[in-house]
Amino acid sequence: MTELLLIGAGGLAREVLACVRDNGQFDVVGVLDDDESRAGSNLDGAPILGPASLALRYPEARAVVCIGAGTGRERVVARLAGLGFRSHRFATVLDPSVRIPSCCDIGPGSILLGHVTLTAGITVGSHVVMMPGVTLTHDDVVEDFATLAAGVSLGGGVRIGRAAYLGMNSSVRERARVGAGTRIGMGAAVLADVPDGETWAGVPARVLEPSPAAAGGGR
Repeated sequence: MTELLLIGAGGLAREVLACVRDNGQFDVVGVLDDDESRAGSNLDGAPILGPASLALRYPEARAVVCIGAGTGRERVVARLAGLGFRSHRFATVLDPSVRIPSCCDIGPGSILLGHVTLTAGITVGSHVVMMPGVTLTHDDVVEDFATLAAGVSLGGGVRIGRAAYLGMNSSVRERARVGAGTRIGMGAAVLADVPDGETWAGVPARVLEPSPAAAGGGR
């Protein structure tokens, strides 16, 4: 069985740990976390070994970054790359309930939890997190480090930008684009394109916090 390191000792790591124990896909060696005070303790029975940099001491193990915020995952991945941790060593974690059609592609380091649904022609980037009950329909694209909270639904042909965050039970109309680094509120209904870096909420969704460029007149 392939050895696995979980990076980040929070709630997402607990969910991933429960998932991989259920499907028997990996043997979890331990958890890595940069909070030094947690070293030597455990997370649901898995030992917390020390900081993320210790991943290099386990050359046979694969890893998955279990940090809820996409920007946080991105920082950890970049730091590990700088230490020589190769991208092919990142594992993809799929709950046993998730079916991936052959016409869909999932990047390394991504986490798809219970009852995520993918239909046809879907592309999911690297280090994407999808919480339980997410639904993606035909030709959707979800870029690297995006986070889709529980119950998110995307219409066909939607594009979700890098490190975007979609709150619980939000939905996006077909062919709409949600920009990089955006935040979509819980239960929001996105009916139009959302520019990079903005915060939108409501039904229909409207901007709450414009991007820094828009707020400053592009200066």
